[in-house]
Amino acid sequence: MDPDPAPSTKARAVFALGLVGFLTGAFVGGVIPATIALLLARQVEHQAYSAGGYLTGMVWVRRGRRLAWAGIVLALTTLVVATIAGLLHLAGGPVGQDFGANTD
Repeated sequence: MDPDPAPSTKARAVFALGLVGFLTGAFVGGVIPATIALLLARQVEHQAYSAGGYLTGMVWVRRGRRLAWAGIVLALTTLVVATIAGLLHLAGGPVGQDFGANTD
């Protein structure tokens, strides 16, 4: 008398949050939904393990986890590029005080 397989209610949420994290990752705001997606994915995996294989939807969890990590990588890339651009902008400025041409 095995139970019927049941779909995970959190699996689609993991995918949706991972997708939002990926789409907004370049704007650095995607880190928050991506982190929530990764935390929910961990919960779903624990629930699937305790369900003994009768909880479906792990494909959505894997896709959501991949999208969440891609969103985090995009956010980190954006931060690194912005930091390098800021440092190059600061390095191009004048060094010391800038006096007029007729000042001794």
